Amino acid sequence: MELTLSNLTELPQAAKALLNFAGDHRIFLFYGEMGAGKTTFIKSLCEMLGVVDAVSSPTFSIVNEYVTETETIFHFDFYRIKKETEALDLGYEDYLYSGNYCFIEWPEKVPNLLPEKYVEVFLLETSPDSRLLKAKIVN
Repeated sequence: MELTLSNLTELPQAAKALLNFAGDHRIFLFYGEMGAGKTTFIKSLCEMLGVVDAVSSPTFSIVNEYVTETETIFHFDFYRIKKETEALDLGYEDYLYSGNYCFIEWPEKVPNLLPEKYVEVFLLETSPDSRLLKAKIVN
């Protein structure tokens, strides 16, 4: 799947398209440079899934939990961790195998802890206002 986003108003449509593309997959790995829009896009995904609370980057807390009427969504940001054991210490695997949506920023920091099946999402800045979103399902 590949989408070009020209501005922020296209985020809800892109989020809906990605969720449809993902089907039953609930683990999403987000790759992109700092400032590429990973957290902004995850916010749009959460809104599409029914989260009404504020969605923010869990850079310092490592994981944020967002609640919908039917489930909890987990949002990870591993940018600041130094070792994979830090992710294990916070119970990362319990979250990952909960069956809930897990949105993971900076998954390259925990390469040995990634599941076998997930949706890989790349956000590339093509200009100050536009992004290229590429997604593929990994089984």
